[in-house]
Amino acid sequence: MKPKEIQELIDFIASSGLAEVNIETEQFKINVKKYPNNAVKAADIVMPLLPQHVVHQALPHVQHVAVADVAKTDTPVIEVSNLITIKSPMIGTFYRSSNPETPSFVNVGDVIEAGKAVCIIEAMKLFNEIESEISGKIVKILVENATPVEYDQPLFLVEPK
Repeated sequence: MKPKEIQELIDFIASSGLAEVNIETEQFKINVKKYPNNAVKAADIVMPLLPQHVVHQALPHVQHVAVADVAKTDTPVIEVSNLITIKSPMIGTFYRSSNPETPSFVNVGDVIEAGKAVCIIEAMKLFNEIESEISGKIVKILVENATPVEYDQPLFLVEPK
């Protein structure tokens, strides 16, 4: 089962009203529970060990940032209304670089083009390279390296070209 399929399953469960779902096949076992605060988390996912590789995935979640949201940041911004948020397309662990010895994909002040990798999100031992769908300048990085992220969580603020 691919990470996108798992995310779609979790989204379906979240909207269905079910409190818990268990799925078991010959290849994997998934136990998904909905917690009282309406957050859906993959509690136990057991899959056979697969070789680690990077899956290239376009980032489908880009949203304009409201002026009030930007005012909460400590980075001075000239054109507040133009900032765009790049959000996480999945649940996983956020990494700014492909490994600890290499530099970060992007830093504050970097100019990016659409299609450029901005981070990696690890989900179930798969390293998903997240690419920007927009061109612009990175204004703020909203997530610390090697921390868990939720689906649709803001990752970067970008000033578009």
